[in-house]
Amino acid sequence: MSNREIAEQCLRDEAHAILSLIPQLDENFDRVVELILACQGKVIVTGVGKSGHIGAKIASTLSSTGTPSFYVSPLDFYHGDLGVISHNDVVIAISNSGQTDDLLRFIPFLTDEHIPLIAMTSNPDSLLARNSTCHLSIAIDREACPLNLAPTNSTTATLAMGDALACALMAQRHFGERDFAKYHPGGTLGKRLLTKAHDIMRRTDLPVICPDMPMEEVVVHVSQGRLGLCVIEEDGVVTGIITDGDVRRAMQHLRNRFFQTPVSQVMTPNPKTVDEDAKITDIMNLMHQYMIHAVLVVDDSRHLLGIVDSFSCGGV
Repeated sequence: MSNREIAEQCLRDEAHAILSLIPQLDENFDRVVELILACQGKVIVTGVGKSGHIGAKIASTLSSTGTPSFYVSPLDFYHGDLGVISHNDVVIAISNSGQTDDLLRFIPFLTDEHIPLIAMTSNPDSLLARNSTCHLSIAIDREACPLNLAPTNSTTATLAMGDALACALMAQRHFGERDFAKYHPGGTLGKRLLTKAHDIMRRTDLPVICPDMPMEEVVVHVSQGRLGLCVIEEDGVVTGIITDGDVRRAMQHLRNRFFQTPVSQVMTPNPKTVDEDAKITDIMNLMHQYMIHAVLVVDDSRHLLGIVDSFSCGGV
């Protein structure tokens, strides 16, 4: 087989491993979701080797989607870290075989302290599964590895089950975009959801003109304004907007009359406006909906406060 054929087969095998989890979803999955939703503490995820790496990712996903969680190596539990587990916590232990000694050794502690244990294994008859509060099956037919040895399908299936759990918890918690932004303030989505018009709008040197200005002067102002537009104000109140596209179309339509025509006859009245507390995501949606490249920021009296254009939004 060629390299690409091997890669294709691997991807098909791993896709099949994920789909094979669907028939294994049962009432235990519902119980796990309810158990974590009722948890007053944190979710502690643990596992050895490759399962540990997957467990760390699952813990990270849970934490970033509204479920306080972190990963602890079972080896650390035996050197003083059992103290991180409290009575209000829930433990998720991951082991493909369900017979990993390092995980089995701290089960008595969890039992004595009445701490719920969620086991993720491929063997419901394993010691870990039998001694758990709930068991999530991650059983697969075989590994994608040509030798059927290296954890491939099994780790992919485990990761997918963790994602499925996180998604179910998000839905039950009604975890929305604003919540996501709070947990990801440094990411692009977080910035866009938390950034408002007043944070990025242009406030100075705004291209403002009067309604009776002839188009021959308007052309100069649009060019000098560096925003591709001018805002028309009368007595300090926004009455319209004219863009470079409007100028070109007016030149074609008016021809010889263009230069002396007042901008009030060419401008677009009642331009799209927002207040200074408008979220950038809402402004971007407004631009996309009306196919415009700038939005005016005004106060309650329609006095111009600033301008937000697509370029400034793109930098957020």
